[in-house]
Amino acid sequence: MSPQSRPGGRPDPASAAAGGAHLAAQWGLPLGVLLGALAAARLPGAGGALAAGAAALLAAFTVHRLRLRIRAASQERGSLSEQLVQSQKLAVLGELSSGIAHEINTPLAVIGQEAELLRADLEALEHGPAREALGRRLDSIEAQVRRCGDITHGMLQLVRKAAPVLQPVVLAQLCEDMALLAEREARRREVRIVRRYAPGLPETLTDPPQLKQVVLNLLVNAVQAVRPGGRVELAVGPGAPGWSEIQVRDDGPGIPEENLSRIFNPFFTTKPPGQGTGLGLSVCLGIVDRLGGTLGAANAPGGGAVFTVRLPEGANPPEPGPALAR
Repeated sequence: MSPQSRPGGRPDPASAAAGGAHLAAQWGLPLGVLLGALAAARLPGAGGALAAGAAALLAAFTVHRLRLRIRAASQERGSLSEQLVQSQKLAVLGELSSGIAHEINTPLAVIGQEAELLRADLEALEHGPAREALGRRLDSIEAQVRRCGDITHGMLQLVRKAAPVLQPVVLAQLCEDMALLAEREARRREVRIVRRYAPGLPETLTDPPQLKQVVLNLLVNAVQAVRPGGRVELAVGPGAPGWSEIQVRDDGPGIPEENLSRIFNPFFTTKPPGQGTGLGLSVCLGIVDRLGGTLGAANAPGGGAVFTVRLPEGANPPEPGPALAR
C-alpha cells in the first residue's frame, strides 16, 4: 500500500502534511505558517489533509511572490542610486565645462584671426603646387578651428539656463522651415524627408529659436544615420490632451539597446571619431526640459530610430502622465 493513501484511495493526512512541510521548506515558508499547515493536517478525514497541503502551497506561493517584489524593489533602488550619482557627475561636469569653454575660446579666436591673415597672404602668392599645398593645410586648420568652436559653443549651451521666451507658434510651419534647411544635407546624401503634418492643430506656446534648434538637430542626425536612398519622416500631430508631438523617424540601423539609456549623456556619441561632439542631444534635452516638454528616443518597430518631442500647448500644461514620460 502506498504511504500516501489509505484503503479506498483516500489520502493520508500525515503524508499530505509531510508534503506540505517539504514545499514550505523548499520555498522558505515562515515557521508560523508551517505550523498552521501541520495543525490543519490533524483535522479528521481527507478534508484535513487536503487543507494542510493547500495551505502550505498557497503560503509558499505568497512568500515567493513577496521575495520577487523585494528583489525588484532592491534593483529599482540601486538603479535610482546610480542615476543620482550620474546626475551629480553631470552637474560637476557642467560647471567645469563652462570655465574650460571660455578659456579655450580665447586662443581659438587668435588662431582664427591668424588663419584669416594667412589666407590673405596666400592670395598674393603665384599659382603653383606650393600655393595649393599651403591652401589645403590652411583649409584643414580653419576646419579644426570651427570644430573646436562648435564644441565650446555646445558646452556653453549645455550649462546655460536661459529662460525661454514663450510665443504662440504653428508647429507645422516651424518644422517645415527646419525641414527646408535640412534638405540640403539630405539631397547631398540622397535621402528623402517626408512630411506628415496633422491639420487643424492649435498654436503652441514655446520659444521658436530654441525649438528650431532642437528640430534641426534631430533632422540632421536622422539624415546622417541612414544610407543613400533612405528616408526620414517628420511628423507633427496631437498627443495626449493638452499636448502636441513632433516625431523624427528614420529607417537607419536604429539605436543599440545598450545605448538607449546613454544617448542623451553629454559627450556620448556613436559617430566615428572626428564626426560628432556628443553634445547635440544633450543640448536638445535641456532645451525641451526648459520648454516644459519631454524628449524621448526609441527604436521603431519596423527598424530605425524615432525621437519624440512632446510640448504643452499652453502655459499651464496638464501633468505629463506615464505615456509622456521620457
